[in-house]
Amino acid sequence: MTTEIKYPFDKAFVSSFSKEMSEPDWFLELRLKALEQFNQLPMPKTDKTKIDKWNFTQFGQHTVKSTVYASLSELPNEIKDIVDLEGGSQNLYIQRNQTPAYLTLSDELKSKGVIFTDILTAAREHGDLLKRYYMTQAINADEHRLTALHAALVNGGVFVYVPKNVEITEPIQAVFIQDNEDANLFNHVIVVADDNSSLTYMENYISTVKESNTLANILTEVIANSNARIQYGAVDNLAKGITTYVNRRGVAGRDAEIDWALGLMNEGDTISENTTNLLGDGSVGDTKTVVVGRGEQTQNFTTKVVHFGRHTQGNILNHGVVKDSATTIFNGIGKIEHGAAKSDAEQTSRVLMLSEKARGDANPILLIEEDDVMAGHAASVGRVDPVQLYYLMSRGIPKKEAERLVIHGFLAPVVMQLPIEKVKKQLTEVIERKVK
Repeated sequence: MTTEIKYPFDKAFVSSFSKEMSEPDWFLELRLKALEQFNQLPMPKTDKTKIDKWNFTQFGQHTVKSTVYASLSELPNEIKDIVDLEGGSQNLYIQRNQTPAYLTLSDELKSKGVIFTDILTAAREHGDLLKRYYMTQAINADEHRLTALHAALVNGGVFVYVPKNVEITEPIQAVFIQDNEDANLFNHVIVVADDNSSLTYMENYISTVKESNTLANILTEVIANSNARIQYGAVDNLAKGITTYVNRRGVAGRDAEIDWALGLMNEGDTISENTTNLLGDGSVGDTKTVVVGRGEQTQNFTTKVVHFGRHTQGNILNHGVVKDSATTIFNGIGKIEHGAAKSDAEQTSRVLMLSEKARGDANPILLIEEDDVMAGHAASVGRVDPVQLYYLMSRGIPKKEAERLVIHGFLAPVVMQLPIEKVKKQLTEVIERKVK
């Protein structure tokens, strides 16, 4: 006996949404092809975490229409705390549920040809350029069931393009707000730095509702062409009850560099993949991740750097804190392909467990197909270092305060890498609240 599962989406549903958004034909064709592939593809493989009973497909509303913000003064206080109100936030996009609610880009960057807009507007107004990068270089729609589902149902996200030889000194920031408990996020983010260009991109996912039985299926593609540099910062802080799949993937060309600083603070069950493919000779990928798990949530984080080019350098640093009955798993993978001579793959994953029922795993993996390389890993799972506690307490600091200081020091290497001071402060406050 087989049970037929009815999904809240079909060809008519996808076509209707695409028509409503006035999408070009190629975008609709990609959606419909992905929808056909959805039922044929397997779920992604997650080491040491069973996700077969997680809800990634059943949801109520695909799109929640929200009002826009006429000015930054209308923002909720939680959002005001993470944007530069005094500086005017000249390069800022805000998405409210699925509605593009606020966008500003400086005249200077516009004059240089920089594009910064929501993903569906990019499909309409910059279709030829978007088509070159959308699910073609970093992530493919047919990788597994969740990438296909995402490609079929994309309802938000941003497109950032920096032309050749343009260096942006001020951060570009995107804020994705969920303030409706029925809003499901299928966001697609593309950040492209063309040859010899550079930028810093910072994004925030933030729920202003306390709990929500919804889905987040988020894909990010970061492309750094020859001699380009992209600094990518993110703080994810979605509410309890939200099941999240997030896949952030980068592709680095010759002598290019992609630096990730990720604060992953979701309150619900989360599967996260972060991969950097070092295609060009001399390219660099550096990933720093901090995680705090609490309650009964399960989180699985895979961080991967794959070396294809010669003289490439990859570094992974994962630090996590887990308390209550939560489970946090780090899978760190450094892979050096045949031909990637003189490459260097390093990784460190460390987990602090703050309670008896908390579980933390750190799984370092090195896959080496070339002889003339360097590679190394370190991993540890344990309690707060009693020697550090003793040292602080011997200076008159109470035990609870000493433990708090040790935790903040443990997570600081990533927190300090975030490019916007207000976001650093926000992440510090989130960590403080979660480990209190």
